[in-house]
Amino acid sequence: MKNNNFIAKIALTALSIFLFASCTGDLDRFPENDSTAQIVYSTFDGYKSAIAKVYAGYTLSGNTGPAGSPDIAGLDEGSNGDFLRCFFCHQELPTEEAHCSWNDAGIPELNNINFAADDVNAKFTIGLYAKCIMQIMYANEFLKNSTDGSVEGKGFTTEQIAEIKAFRAEARFLRAFDYWVLMDIFGNPPFITENDVFGNLPQQIQRTDLFDYIESELIDITDNKLLKSAKTNEYGRADEAAGWALLARIYLNAEIYKGEPKYTEAITYSKKVIDAGYSLKNNYEELFLADNNLNNNEVILSINYDGVSTRSYGGTTFLINGSSQGTYQSAYSNILIHYGIRGNNSNWAGIRTRLQLTEKFEQSDKRFLFVGENPAIADNPSEYIHGLATYKYRNITSESTVGNPVYGSDIDYSDTDFPLFRLAEMYLIYAEAVLRGGTGGTTGEALGYINLLRERAYGNASGNVSSINLEFILDERARELYWECFRRTDLIRYGLFTSINYLWEWKGGVQTGRAIDDHFNLYPIPSSDIMANPNLNQNDKY
Repeated sequence: MKNNNFIAKIALTALSIFLFASCTGDLDRFPENDSTAQIVYSTFDGYKSAIAKVYAGYTLSGNTGPAGSPDIAGLDEGSNGDFLRCFFCHQELPTEEAHCSWNDAGIPELNNINFAADDVNAKFTIGLYAKCIMQIMYANEFLKNSTDGSVEGKGFTTEQIAEIKAFRAEARFLRAFDYWVLMDIFGNPPFITENDVFGNLPQQIQRTDLFDYIESELIDITDNKLLKSAKTNEYGRADEAAGWALLARIYLNAEIYKGEPKYTEAITYSKKVIDAGYSLKNNYEELFLADNNLNNNEVILSINYDGVSTRSYGGTTFLINGSSQGTYQSAYSNILIHYGIRGNNSNWAGIRTRLQLTEKFEQSDKRFLFVGENPAIADNPSEYIHGLATYKYRNITSESTVGNPVYGSDIDYSDTDFPLFRLAEMYLIYAEAVLRGGTGGTTGEALGYINLLRERAYGNASGNVSSINLEFILDERARELYWECFRRTDLIRYGLFTSINYLWEWKGGVQTGRAIDDHFNLYPIPSSDIMANPNLNQNDKY
């Protein structure tokens, strides 16, 4: 067992402050349980359990794991009940970075960029929407019960009060992160904070206004030192560097979210992270192994998994199993060693990469972590043998060698943590923002950061470049960040997600690819929530 963070130790025993009757509609009302809250927030351990529950919403799909007691009734813990699994499906499956051969309802729609709003064909969209709202609601409940007035008079020490204040800032960061996901995916979601009247249906917020809210929250908790200083918090908990990293990310996309360029701000905040003492991990592969919590000075914040304490059919268990096939464990053991999951819950054989991703790599690029015989997805996209499979995520440790895999703590569930923010992304944000005209940075420094990534990728300076442009940065983001839930957002920022200017296999449901309507740059708000909440308007053309 990893025992690498307080979430794994507390999450499964933390009290559920709310009970949900459905994944939308009733959830939109943000019900409050006063009697349970009074008990939970009576002790310091209760506060720590409550903030652990806010974090655990990203890791777990329910209260027992891996199935049987979902956080949200109506979600299937084996498919759409997990945050990362749903987020991955929305950010990667519609792009050249991934293709799923399963024909479950909703999967072909994601593969082919033919998004639906109905409950049958949008179950993964419902899952992502509901999970984000649930996590926002958890954060709101924590914030309501952690004000100075709520904490005073309970006999806490000065140190405990200071820690609760830090918890409070982390809850605000996590809420901002979820609102960023909703802003990026849906544009104009329902909006509510801890200051609103509980039980009322929330109003809809416009994307530009939500950008301003997220920005103001992150600036407040970082500028006023409400979050702990960079690299001083427990592993798996947000600090000020996570706040800067999310600011850098939203500023890079500000022209999409708000209609205004904020590349200077993207440079400012990515540089804050770069200068905070992080460094690249020497071996790219080790970023995505079962012991990636150890000796990892590159990751700023991760979703943490433990094969014993945080079991689910989502998370990195899904990423590992989705791309693994039984025959590959032996046929390619000299390359991948082992996927690391070897019990009954293994080798789901579903997700491949499309040709346009794998052909971006040069032969000596060590980030090329793919196996298979058929790089292209041919006439039948439902056949798993088409497209290469990645072994980027594995449940083996860095001590593994060919013929001698060292597995994670469990044979069925992954120990591998998922990086939400890492230094490499900040290098790429800085470089792109400089190229897009932001001030405060230099092309020389941007080039230097890119070559640091390429020196790691090639093992020496043989892959270094002497100049960079925006097209190169987009391709380098694919090579460095594939399967980390960036690609859809990147392609939209470059104006390529829907246009004819960049085609990939099965884009728009056609083998050779085709242009699609621009309304697919946003996903639909689930139709069940539109019907349940008269304050909401559907996105255009859904």
